Amino acid sequence: MDIGRNIIAATLAISLSACGGGGSNNSSGNNGAAPTPPSTGGTCSLRSRQDWAREQIEEWYLFPDLLDLSVDPAAFNNINDYVDALVAPARAQSRDRFFTYVTSIEEENAFFESGSSAGFGIRLGYDTSANRVFVLEAFENAPAFDNGFDRGTEILALGNTTATLEDVGTIMASEGPQGIVDRLGPSDADVTRSFRIQDRNGGQLRTVRVAKADFALDPVSDRYGAQVINDGGKPVGYINLRTFIDTADNDLRTAYDAFRQEGVREVIVDFRYNGGGLVRTAELMGDLMGADRVGSTFSFTRFRASKSENNSTELFERASQAIAPTKIAFIGRGGTASASELVANSFIPYLNDNTALIGTNTFGKPVGQIGLDRAACDDRLRVVAFQSENVNGEGEYYTGLASVFPRTCEAADDITSQLGDSGEASVSAALGFLRGETCNAIAGTNGEQGVRSAGSRQQLLQSARPTAAQRETPGLF
Repeated sequence: MDIGRNIIAATLAISLSACGGGGSNNSSGNNGAAPTPPSTGGTCSLRSRQDWAREQIEEWYLFPDLLDLSVDPAAFNNINDYVDALVAPARAQSRDRFFTYVTSIEEENAFFESGSSAGFGIRLGYDTSANRVFVLEAFENAPAFDNGFDRGTEILALGNTTATLEDVGTIMASEGPQGIVDRLGPSDADVTRSFRIQDRNGGQLRTVRVAKADFALDPVSDRYGAQVINDGGKPVGYINLRTFIDTADNDLRTAYDAFRQEGVREVIVDFRYNGGGLVRTAELMGDLMGADRVGSTFSFTRFRASKSENNSTELFERASQAIAPTKIAFIGRGGTASASELVANSFIPYLNDNTALIGTNTFGKPVGQIGLDRAACDDRLRVVAFQSENVNGEGEYYTGLASVFPRTCEAADDITSQLGDSGEASVSAALGFLRGETCNAIAGTNGEQGVRSAGSRQQLLQSARPTAAQRETPGLF
């Protein structure tokens, strides 16, 4: 392990976590949890919590000149609205798009350690032109998958019971996507809803009743998450990482070891829905694609001037499963943020024209948070405290990675095909880039997603106040 990683872990007790917002206004990325600061009061009253949050933000915030310290805490009835107001000047400059917030220590630890969350276990997207809602991904060990939900399934109606089913199009037309979020209910086990669904590509119509349950999200799907694609006799490694959590490490090592054994030199990294997660897992992913770069700089971590003693240099480390790809195609979309953007940005200086962004523009989050805990109140303040840069010192992609990638290829998110299918639009475009074919450069705003079978535009469905799992896995319900 390099000195930089040792120092930052020792000084901040860092778990190096970064998270994203799935193309909504909720995205974050963090650099772990600092030692629990002294309590600012003997209670967990709202004012006590607000005062504590302000104190930590004043000390650690990456953009101290972009804080509004004049806001009156008494004007807010919850802590996150107050935090939002404190950092509003930074948000106005797209430096902190709701990346600083207070969350539950218990809830976040459960997700990062095992992927644990309660829900139906589906990732949802909505069509902005036709008021339709589709399943973009279904997680294998969750309730919805057991009831026939999978990529491309359309949700036509939902309700608390079969008798109270409401048409999705009607809900969307009158209330927008938040109407769907509200009807899906809280992220608690045993919350039950009825659905009328249609299988992919106009398949079977069914009415099903599903109860939310606690489940552990598998970060690399056993169905399609890691595979070697035979592209005209050339082995191409395909890896789809859903989120950067602790349990991803073994999956990643296994996948890249298989790539190594198959002689893979070209890789498709599918981050299209990856909102981020643990930065240490991002560093491992870099190591697994850096067999020929051991000892070179993977990334720099920069804190504000008053906290510069925490700056660090992350180096590529040796991994027995590592490969040395000559070309990498990164698939990204509006929900691609933070740790996933960090990995992609770190390879640009080394591969130049031999790496490309496929799909649409990404979210644009080169900053990350540390986690400051107040255990007595189960409060963890995720505060933007550092910026990540590649070996060339480049880390200003606040408008998305399309602005910094030497090559981009626009491609749809084709929900008529399973993820990892060589015929799926984004995977097909990635294979085309690896073959040296020409393509249309990415255009349009970040956060938008073209979908073949679901109208002109689709966005990830996201709660206004997402859970820890939903922040890192945008669109999760």
